[in-house]
Amino acid sequence: MPQYPIESVDNALKVVLLLAERGELRLTDVSDYLGVASSSAHRMLAMLLYRGFVQQDPKTKIYTAGTALTKIAFSITRRLDFLAPLRPYLEKLSSTLGETVHLSMLDNTAVCFVDAIEGSKVARTASRVGMALPASTTASGKAILAGLSLAEIEKLYPTEELVTLTDRSIKTKAGLLRELAQIRRRGYACSSEESEADVSSIAVAFPVREGLPHLAFSTAIPRPRMSPTDKRRIGEIVMGVVDDAAQLLKT
Repeated sequence: MPQYPIESVDNALKVVLLLAERGELRLTDVSDYLGVASSSAHRMLAMLLYRGFVQQDPKTKIYTAGTALTKIAFSITRRLDFLAPLRPYLEKLSSTLGETVHLSMLDNTAVCFVDAIEGSKVARTASRVGMALPASTTASGKAILAGLSLAEIEKLYPTEELVTLTDRSIKTKAGLLRELAQIRRRGYACSSEESEADVSSIAVAFPVREGLPHLAFSTAIPRPRMSPTDKRRIGEIVMGVVDDAAQLLKT
């Protein structure tokens, strides 16, 4: 702790970190998390809204990341030296599948989307660049987590209950561990409406390399276009592209 902590600043930063972990917040989430009155939480969110760190849906009243956070994310990702070398492989994956593809990285228990190419089809999923979602709710996050040791998983998830985004998200650490075991056997991760309604994803993690963050390629597809046969076919395609790209990162 700093010598002269400022509680209001600390609470505001806690809210930003909570948003990065959960993806979206309600007023009650902030009030409960900080242990403050709803009026105090509302004033804090109003200031974050004013400065562009959050935005609010006028109908649902849900808060999500604002343009200020997106600008910060872009300024950081532009300096990530692995983006340019991996871009041609992301383009290859995009042209092969014709669907939206992402490069993502693990940050604690969140997965951050750092590059993307939107699909060429009329009905397609949107880019998530600049967003951070709970790793256990995404194919990318689960693919990366499957490459970690049990000790690393236990450190990331000390409690049994997991953060969820939809009713199809994995809810417990035990359930996550079972899913990760399947991913290791299969070689790729799948998700279906676990972070967003009507969206299915396939992801493959890059082998761990010293000096690089934990990375994954993924593709996001409208759920009606994802059959069991499609999952296997797309999983094999993504594995092949990741294998090729991983060779480049060794040099």
